[in-house]
This record gives sequence, structure tokens and C-alpha cells, in this order.
Amino acid sequence: MALTLGQAWRLGWILLKAVLRFIFMIMNNLAAIPSYVLYLIVLQPVRLMDSRTFWHIEGVMFKWLLAMVSSWGWAAGYTVMEWGDDVRPISEEAAVVIANHQSTGDVCTLMMCLQDKGTVVRKMMWLMDHVFKYTNFGLVSLIHGDFFIRQGKAHRDKQLFLLKDHLDKYYHSRDRKWIVLFPEGGFLRKRRETSQSFSKKYNLPFLKHVTLPRMGATEVILKSLGPQQENGSLAAGDATSSASKSRGLQWVIDITIAYTKARPMDIQTWILAYRPPTVTHVHYRIYPIKDVPIETEPLTNWLYQRFVEKEELLAHFYETGAFPPPKGQKEAVSKEMTLDPVWLFLIQSLALASGYMWYNIFQYFYYVFF
Repeated sequence: MALTLGQAWRLGWILLKAVLRFIFMIMNNLAAIPSYVLYLIVLQPVRLMDSRTFWHIEGVMFKWLLAMVSSWGWAAGYTVMEWGDDVRPISEEAAVVIANHQSTGDVCTLMMCLQDKGTVVRKMMWLMDHVFKYTNFGLVSLIHGDFFIRQGKAHRDKQLFLLKDHLDKYYHSRDRKWIVLFPEGGFLRKRRETSQSFSKKYNLPFLKHVTLPRMGATEVILKSLGPQQENGSLAAGDATSSASKSRGLQWVIDITIAYTKARPMDIQTWILAYRPPTVTHVHYRIYPIKDVPIETEPLTNWLYQRFVEKEELLAHFYETGAFPPPKGQKEAVSKEMTLDPVWLFLIQSLALASGYMWYNIFQYFYYVFF
């Protein structure tokens, strides 16, 4: 069927907007990422004299970089509506975050919705697939101290050993607080069939909107970073202790991401903005670490139950367009997460100005020596 004039104009505008946005993203990355790296190279003397100050500065720049990624979606009208528990009061405390994984847009969504949660983004550590290491943002994550995990049975034992070693080296020394992982171990569309077959074989819960989580990384994190064990569970930290290392993890934050009409947002959409403005919904549920079992079998059952609850949350959302209210309440309350456009403009301007400055510095030395 032939396009009408109005449809042709709309398609043309979408394509033009996508091209212009793509060009801007390229410029943004070419200015911001090398600037981040070069600033940290110049600041190496600070790292030697006062590593805590160095990693504070690095964390601030890391948050700015993630804010720039957030601004790409925000400028296209991709916003976030938040439900459930309020995580702001625990933003300064150590926590492990478990989230369902549907697409590459999940990471962008978390980058956006955690921007207004105090120092969370600055002090967070990500666990992500090793492929991410080879993207444009991989170098930044490598410097920041995120962990790249390789999936598959053949790599499992080695990867878990490397994860424990990584946590021992970098989590406390760089003053990290929240550690984010996707226990499903892959995107929903890729793992659903395998997960459902596994569920049928072992008489486990049959899930459609999430998959059964994998235990390895979660167990390593809890055992490496959790407080001293009490009766097979993780003990709450000493509230009078000022040393975060002795307190260890204090919370498990269960994040459930839901997309309108069950259509996940991917990174291509986030960059090119060829979909109309839409709202992504994020539900938080907080568990004290003392309620989390640490032994393998009880922990497996506990984590399975969390994903059964995610299944119920998502089923209710896709049927009604809203998450169910908490127990004991008649109505669920949601709040739109917002970003300050002035702050985003200043960060983008600083990135472009930094890129221009470093270009001129290198150009000057090139003319001097060559």
C-alpha cells in the first residue's frame, strides 16, 4: 500500500531525527570517553597519594557519563515510573541489586532511574556479560571496576573464582556500595525456552515473563560481601560500626522492570528514538540481609521465590497497566522519575568542552614535536 503524504513526512522525520541523534551520540562518545580516560591519567599522582579521593573523583565522572546515556532516552521522551519501596533512605548503604533482564535497554533504564538516588551511581559496581567489554563503554566500565562475566558451564567455575577475587580487590578499596547483577544470565527471549524446559524436568515454577535465576554469582557476592553468618543466614551489620567493610551488605534490592505492552526497549531505540515516547515501569522491593539464607539450597529456594514474585508482578502489570499494591494497602502508588534538564545540559557541555580542550592540547604537542 502506497504511503500517504503525511506518512511519508512522518517517516522522513523519524529517519532524519535518527541520523542526527546518531551523529550527536558519536560526537558525545568521542568527546566524553577519551576525556574521562585522560583526566584519570593526569590524576594518577592523586591516586598514589590519596586513593580514596581519586576514586571519589572517578565516581563523579562515571556518574556524569551515565547521566549522558540517560539523557539520550530522556530527550526522546523515554521516562521511568517508579513503584514499590522507597530505596533512597538506603542509598548510602551496601546492597546487592537483582533485576530481571529483557533487553539491552534494561541497563539504560537503571542508569536513568538511579541518577537521583544519592551517591548510588557513583559508588555502584555492575556485573555484566563479557561482550560489553568490547563496546564503546567497555573501557569506562573496566576502569571503574565493573566485572565482566562469561556465561556457560565451561567457564562457570573459573568465572566465579575470578568474581570473588575481583570483589576482594576492588569492592572495598574503591568504596563501592551497590552491586548490580541480572541473575537470569541472559535476555528473556533467549533463555525462556531453556528455563521452561528445565522447570518441567525438575518440577519447578513455570515462568513466562522471567526465567529461573542462576545462583553462582549471587552466592559468591553474598558470601564474599555479607556480614558474619548467623544460623545459616546473613547477620545484620553492627549499627555502631563506622567501617563499611565490617558491616558488609545490608540489603537485597529486588528490581522488576516492566515495559509498556511487554515491548522491551533496546539500546538501538534508546539511541535512535524511532519509537514514540513511552514509559518504562520499575518496581522496588527491599529485603534486609538478615532475612536472606546463605547456604546453597535455601538460597536457591529464596531466589527462585523472588522470581516467582516477579512473574506475578509482571503478569498483573501486563493485564492492568499497573503493579499491584503492597500487602495491606488498597492502592499502589507510583512516582515519575525526573532528570534536571539544566544539569544534563551542563554535563553535555562539559563533555564537549573537555573533548575540545584535549584535542587542542594534543594538537599543540603534535606541532611542537613533529
